[in-house]
Amino acid sequence: MKPLEGQVALITGGARGQGRSHAVHLASLGADIALVDSLKAPSTTAYAAPDRADLEETIRLVEKEGRRAFARQVDVRDVPGLTGFVADVVAELGRVDILIANAGMLSTSEISAMSPEVWAEMIDINLTGVFNSFRAVLPHMIASEYGRIVAISSAAGHMGFAQLGHYTAAKWGVIGLAKATALEVAQKGITVNVITPTNVNTAMIRNPAVEEMFLPGVANPTEEQVREAFVHNPMGVPWVESIDISRAVAFLVSPDSKYITGETIGPLAGMAATNGAA
Repeated sequence: MKPLEGQVALITGGARGQGRSHAVHLASLGADIALVDSLKAPSTTAYAAPDRADLEETIRLVEKEGRRAFARQVDVRDVPGLTGFVADVVAELGRVDILIANAGMLSTSEISAMSPEVWAEMIDINLTGVFNSFRAVLPHMIASEYGRIVAISSAAGHMGFAQLGHYTAAKWGVIGLAKATALEVAQKGITVNVITPTNVNTAMIRNPAVEEMFLPGVANPTEEQVREAFVHNPMGVPWVESIDISRAVAFLVSPDSKYITGETIGPLAGMAATNGAA
């Protein structure tokens, strides 16, 4: 038996990047997978959104692992769409045991120049979207007296980053939300934890707008310049890969983590050792 055999994992933002990696990795451990993704770019981001082909590729990779995949285009800001999808997951796949609240976005701006629209979209997706996801699955988990919830936060959930005040606020908020939820469901068979990675090598950071933030005034930087600029952790790596996060996810939803709840874990590549962020 694989460790997640017979379970169903719901992953938000599942079309590509970390979401795809989590889907495929959990499928390899025996879980059937439910996926949502908005498939549209937030109005304040500077990088392209995933498309239908990306979502279909994630489905293909899950099915290649011999597991069922059930997917729909849903934005985590769409409360009726999200709760309706969860109900359909239960009808189609029989249950929902795991939630990976992964959907997120990134934009850059100094607070002094930040528009209300930039602030609001960040909070709506990166914090309220996590709340909406929790709210959609919890009644089903409470009824079955079992659940594993993992929210994806960031190193920015532990410390401040210039030009990312709105992102930082949202990611700190995710940690507080998860800790409060963990207390509410601690005696209901449900655990709630947070992963706070350092940079992850996905389109969310590998784009000209974010590279400009790390390399102000440098036109057309080389890959070597980009890698060097992105190093801000003691292990000296510019970023980790999505699978590194997926392995941490897998631990937190496995039987091995039965008594771990209300916690945050990396991979932070050593950043927690410098500021007490654990």
